[in-house]
Amino acid sequence: MLLLLPMNGDDTQESELTGILSASFWATVEVEEGRVIEINFYTDRTTIDTPCDAVIVTNNYEPVMEFLDQQMMVLVAHTQRTIDDIVEAYLFRELHDLAL
Repeated sequence: MLLLLPMNGDDTQESELTGILSASFWATVEVEEGRVIEINFYTDRTTIDTPCDAVIVTNNYEPVMEFLDQQMMVLVAHTQRTIDDIVEAYLFRELHDLAL
């Protein structure tokens, strides 16, 4: 599973999830069998070659139509902000589906 996260920085420990429109970096987090395999940061989302399975957003009011058009799952992390917290919440199914 490849997760796409809009982030406010490119540090895996210090950066936090942010809104889509205010993202300075985009992180892709590859998760397999309950483990993080790889984390990559990009300054421009259009340079990501591999199709992502899901995008993680901060709330239900983010502009996500582009992701839905690409058949990506949209998950909401209401309280989780760090990559570690988001991955843990994803693994334990604590992220919510986008409420349309």
